[in-house]
Amino acid sequence: MIGFGEVVTYGLAVLAALANATSSTLQRRANRDEPDDVAFTPRIMLDLLRRPVWLGGILAVIAGFLLQAGALSRGNLAVVEPVLTLELPFTLGLASVVFKARLRVREWTSAAVLTGGVVLLLIALSPRGGSSAHVPLYEWCIGLAVNLGAVGILVARGLRAGPAARAALLGVATGAMFGLTAALMTRMSVGFASGVVGALTMWQTYAMIATGGAAMYLLQNALQAGTLVAVQPGLTLTDPLVSIIWGVIVFHEHVNGGLWYLVAIVAGGMLILGTVWLSNSPLIHGQQQPGGEQAGGEQAGEGRPSGGRPGREHAGEDQTGSNRDGEGDTEGDPQRTGHPDGACEEEGSADERRRLSLDDPTETPATGGAGS
Repeated sequence: MIGFGEVVTYGLAVLAALANATSSTLQRRANRDEPDDVAFTPRIMLDLLRRPVWLGGILAVIAGFLLQAGALSRGNLAVVEPVLTLELPFTLGLASVVFKARLRVREWTSAAVLTGGVVLLLIALSPRGGSSAHVPLYEWCIGLAVNLGAVGILVARGLRAGPAARAALLGVATGAMFGLTAALMTRMSVGFASGVVGALTMWQTYAMIATGGAAMYLLQNALQAGTLVAVQPGLTLTDPLVSIIWGVIVFHEHVNGGLWYLVAIVAGGMLILGTVWLSNSPLIHGQQQPGGEQAGGEQAGEGRPSGGRPGREHAGEDQTGSNRDGEGDTEGDPQRTGHPDGACEEEGSADERRRLSLDDPTETPATGGAGS
């Protein structure tokens, strides 16, 4: 029977997932206006620091961090992290509010599958025991090298990939870095048991700050490269997966065996199915036509609106033909190069206004007949 302590642990983890969903939604809303040339430069952070909506997302990150730390101080890493996968359905609900779109059967069904997968995984694994307090230094070093090496490979491949693949790979890298941060946070939480001074004298505390900052920087670049559709699945699934690996292999937490492995595999399949199905919802990235279909401005599989920068969603915002997206780079676009008279740019602006009228039914077309 689940006791009061377990209820508090799960409650803190659920609240942390809600805070993380709030952060992702607000940060994506700010990042989508950033031009391509700021990626992996200090300018992206300087620009975002001037955006109140992004600062709101940072406050949500801090709240999520504190809630997650509270959950980890009371429960095992392998128990807390799977609950954080609820971030994705929470993101869906928040997107429906922020981007003014209505939840439909697709979203509710996939959210139910994802939630059921989390519950089934917790029952199947029932992680217990283990401790981060007595892990030898060499095991920490090996774990850090493997984790950071995997992140480096993902980032390197992402930088050579197209916009949609880059966003997805950076999302996975960000999730892996957040998983590492959670592992370090677990050790820091144990250190707090001996007082604040004990935690401040541990190297894991400062490593956690460094990896957390690196994860946030990767997240900004992932959200700038593409939509939440591309970023969120990798971010949501990789974080708990990496954390569970740390918990079982490094912290020596014990899980059920035998037939429970098959149940865990089924639960994992439900998590993957629910996440992929839910992440393809137009609500995740703020685009939906009246009939509930994805707006035509987003090219299938590319995460890039035609004629604009990667992942610029416009639903629920006041956009005009003179917005920042109209200032995009012209390289590689035959309609925007080689015409000094600007005629093609005017045609592109008309196309943009026509697309915006499809993306947002409440948008008033700037030209007559744009919605016909």
